[in-house]
Amino acid sequence: MKNTNPKLRIAILGTGAVGGYFGGLLAGKYSGSDEAEIIFITRPATEKVIREKGLKIISDKEERIVFPDLVTSEPHKIGRLDLLICCIKSYDLEDSLKPLSGSISANTLILPLLNGVDAGERIKKLFPQNEVLEGCVYIVTRLIEPGVVKETGNTRSLFFGSTKGITENLKKIEAVFKDAGIDASLSGNIRQVVWEKFLFISTLASLTSYLDKPAGAIMADESYRNMLIRLLEELIAVAKAINIHFPENIIESRIATMEKLPYETTSSMHSDFQKGGRTEYLSLTKYVVDLGKKLNIQTPLYEKVLSGLILKTK
Repeated sequence: MKNTNPKLRIAILGTGAVGGYFGGLLAGKYSGSDEAEIIFITRPATEKVIREKGLKIISDKEERIVFPDLVTSEPHKIGRLDLLICCIKSYDLEDSLKPLSGSISANTLILPLLNGVDAGERIKKLFPQNEVLEGCVYIVTRLIEPGVVKETGNTRSLFFGSTKGITENLKKIEAVFKDAGIDASLSGNIRQVVWEKFLFISTLASLTSYLDKPAGAIMADESYRNMLIRLLEELIAVAKAINIHFPENIIESRIATMEKLPYETTSSMHSDFQKGGRTEYLSLTKYVVDLGKKLNIQTPLYEKVLSGLILKTK
């Protein structure tokens, strides 16, 4: 990320629950400043709302309305970028990135904040010359309507890093995030951090979608609870085969976390299945089955769940 202009140009691709929240904090801090220019890349309908009314972030404490320096759905209006933060659904990744090639130079850093662990390798296929970071977030937000994001709970963390190690560029980005009020952590072992998040989201999303039940119902039923434990065990075995090692008590800690969730808590993938729309099962469920086959690791329950999810898509 070589930038002779001191003003960083940061774009957020997707202003849904995650992109709207973190992009909103960045816009609230930097729009109109000499430090950074904040750009929202979004759909035409959302572009119109944000341009006219701003982006509203609702929390338990306050409501904020922010305006980015630029909001657009037209790639030719974006210009060169120093950092592109991808906050879209995994199934939209390639189709959303290809039109932005004119704004992505060899020096543009790309940070995906998507569900799953395959975003980096997929982006690398499109932009092999670029440094693609890894990242994940822990936050409870939802998009109430275009341009309106509601945030609840006490967790709103963003983790990011590079498998190449920590550089001055990454430290600069961390400072930009923190100054905007983002609880950002630059990790020296980001691959481990991302896989620990994946262990939680893949198993919960797969099972809530397969059973069509919220987290509370799964925790309350012994047979469903045992299914969750089996999924955790299978994913841990797959991860171990690629040298990702979790703490010995990881299953107990994940179960304990899920027990604390409100009864009706579910995954975004389950919600998408209920709405009859596109879902992220390829990245959250099929990816585990395919990687297991590649590594000769058995994942019988993941395969059963995957078969059930495929039937739901027809």
